[in-house]
Amino acid sequence: MSFSVSLQGQTALITGAATGIGRATALLFAQAGARVVVNHRGQDAEAASLVQTIEAAGGQAIALDADVSDASAVQRLVDEAIAACGALHILVNNAGIIQEKAFLDTTEADWDRMLGTDLKSVFLMCRAVLPGMVARGSGAVVNIASDLGILGRERYAPYCTAKAGVIGLTRSLAREFAPHQIRVNAIAPGPVATAMVSLEHMSAEWVEKELAIPQHRLGAPEEIAATALFLASDLSRFYCGQVLGPNGGSVMP
Repeated sequence: MSFSVSLQGQTALITGAATGIGRATALLFAQAGARVVVNHRGQDAEAASLVQTIEAAGGQAIALDADVSDASAVQRLVDEAIAACGALHILVNNAGIIQEKAFLDTTEADWDRMLGTDLKSVFLMCRAVLPGMVARGSGAVVNIASDLGILGRERYAPYCTAKAGVIGLTRSLAREFAPHQIRVNAIAPGPVATAMVSLEHMSAEWVEKELAIPQHRLGAPEEIAATALFLASDLSRFYCGQVLGPNGGSVMP
């Protein structure tokens, strides 16, 4: 017996989609039949390569550069996406950054940058995309949080705060927009093998702490993308304000 998940006829806008979890999600959504809007910031080569890969496989995609922490840039992004692709049926808020730093060394600029990219962007994107979903009476929003938004971790206060905020915002929006047949849910991944979980952004000590979970391994971006596909598809029709945790056992609610 064969089984497949279809996003045929739908357009998905994925922020931070040029690399990592966003890239894997874009590829999987395209394979499921969605037209994909690949948002990125200053990653022209990576985004173009992703679009080329999707198109070579028979899919449809466009790449749009925008800083999703900036309100005017977000509105331009959404306007351009709608002009090119029509209605936006799915929004995946994936853009994010991370920084390891002792709390007492954390500057106001560090805090503002983290909260802007990881939390404010979700607010701005939802504010720009949800009106169209409300008018149409359907839609799905998938917000990428983190297990650290639940667990907390020393030396990552702004990141943990932002991701906890994503979870709270998800639940609030889920309650407000469920009457419009819009599903808003979140994913709180554990450690995933991307550039963010590397010695470029974390000390060796903290990379090892990331591995101190029952499965004792990093997840693959494709494993998180599979959860995003589920939440974007009709298979998750009864999911509302949920936080799914592909995390190797780091959090067991």
